[in-house]
Amino acid sequence: MTSDPTALRLDGRLVLITGAAKRLGRALALAAARAGAHVALHYGRSRDAAEQTADEIRTLGRRAEIFQADLADPAQVADLFRQAQARLGTIHALINNASIFAPLDWQQTTLADWDQHLRVNLTAPFLLTQTFARALPPEENGRVLNLLDWRALRPGPDHLPYTISKAGLAALTRSLAVALAPRIQVNGLALGAVLPAHAPGSSETSKVSTPEELDEVIRPVPAGRWADLDEVDQAAMFLLAGPAYITGEILHLDGGRHLV
Repeated sequence: MTSDPTALRLDGRLVLITGAAKRLGRALALAAARAGAHVALHYGRSRDAAEQTADEIRTLGRRAEIFQADLADPAQVADLFRQAQARLGTIHALINNASIFAPLDWQQTTLADWDQHLRVNLTAPFLLTQTFARALPPEENGRVLNLLDWRALRPGPDHLPYTISKAGLAALTRSLAVALAPRIQVNGLALGAVLPAHAPGSSETSKVSTPEELDEVIRPVPAGRWADLDEVDQAAMFLLAGPAYITGEILHLDGGRHLV
């Protein structure tokens, strides 16, 4: 009997997700668990929220553990992976979701700001992916999903260190897709305007607060609306559990915003 191609499953797989305590990371963690995965949840400062997310995953019958790390510190990044693997076993998929996104232009950006964005948004995903690839047993296949922003492929003057770090992550996605083939697929998900209540911290939502500003964000979006969080989950699960012949792809979930 042919299996249902629409049933994207991660049964028995272990997924490590950075920034998994709240917002988009939390949603992705729960989506992975509903697809059958066990989840290692990284958090920076939100321990209570991370534990609450882990509890929700456990009610689904999956294993879940939380791990604290400052992603700006390479030593803590390495320790994060080691701890997660020691406590939960072989990691089969990595979601680099955590990022910082200060609303800084070129005049406001200090060297410290620049360095912090690159460390968290670009260096940490590289180090985690490098460690993941080295640790994956020869008989196993793996997936890496990098959370991007439509601006990464159309950089503008605002949110400068954030945008440049995400542009670097887009390039890293494509480079590692070639370097780690054929056992590991590396893809990116470039987001646009996600519903404000679930804002992932992209440059689309970090600068808005009033209804007028929210309307202004989606004005140039061809789809004419905000993305629903379920759509983000569906796209992520497609890249994590869909065709293994897809690698080096950056899928835009932005309602066509990158086209205009």
